[in-house]
Amino acid sequence: MKPFLFLLFLIFFPINSASGQSSLLESAKKNSAESIQICNKFKEFNSKGISANSDKAIEFVSKKNKLSPVDAEIFSIYVIALHCPEII
Repeated sequence: MKPFLFLLFLIFFPINSASGQSSLLESAKKNSAESIQICNKFKEFNSKGISANSDKAIEFVSKKNKLSPVDAEIFSIYVIALHCPEII
């Protein structure tokens, strides 16, 4: 029975994970005003020598959007790619 449950988990987990990432991408696309605010904050961090991939920047996005740290990092990548590719 356990191998069957494990197989079900392996089959369905990637689907849920991909749909979550897709919703983050759609959110970054549709909420350009919010994304620009995040870009501005990243620019502020960059001016202080802080990367947009730093724990501090990810924590900012996580709290602002009520996301887990992993989702905040994914969302940040989408925002940077779509709205402010000059960010480091």
